[in-house]
Amino acid sequence: MSVFVACQRCGQLARRVATPSMACPRCGTRLFLRKPASLQRTLAYLIAAAVLYIPANLLPIMHTATIQGDEDDTIMSGVLVLIHSGSWPLAALVFFASIMVPILKLLALSVLLLAARFRWRDHAHALGRLYRLVEFVGRWSLLDIYVLTLLVALVQLQALATIEPRAGAVAFAMVVILTILAARSFDPRLLWDPPPAGGGAR
Repeated sequence: MSVFVACQRCGQLARRVATPSMACPRCGTRLFLRKPASLQRTLAYLIAAAVLYIPANLLPIMHTATIQGDEDDTIMSGVLVLIHSGSWPLAALVFFASIMVPILKLLALSVLLLAARFRWRDHAHALGRLYRLVEFVGRWSLLDIYVLTLLVALVQLQALATIEPRAGAVAFAMVVILTILAARSFDPRLLWDPPPAGGGAR
């Protein structure tokens, strides 16, 4: 039975040949049956994102200077300020995008890593849907950064206060980037691979 390999760059299907290395006939990119070191790279990105998630939530994300004084706000304190000001929809949006989504992505990617590592073939369909959900949510990962940018612009236009980003915003942006890289480096085809001949995990 012929085995075909999809090019990671241009999507071209090529028939696998028994050679040490093969290249895409369209763009010349080296072809692999699976992404090289997929689990290792995904795990590295995931650990880095989990570590940075702590300062992203504990450190201030912005510094506000008004005629009444200066104030530093974390993500959670910003959510509370929005709630107290009556902006419930915006508070819910920031809470979901900044706190819940990163946690859920970290947990989902951890489950996918374990499933690929220990070959949980019985749940491959559900895990495939979970992977597609992680990729879909990744498109909205920077939504709260856009909200913060809009908030800064509105405040600056009013000329009543100035807002400056702080280290927490940088840490959060890195969490977003690292989780996106983790999702991109994970090869979902590993979820369908059969167990090795000895029955152990690879």
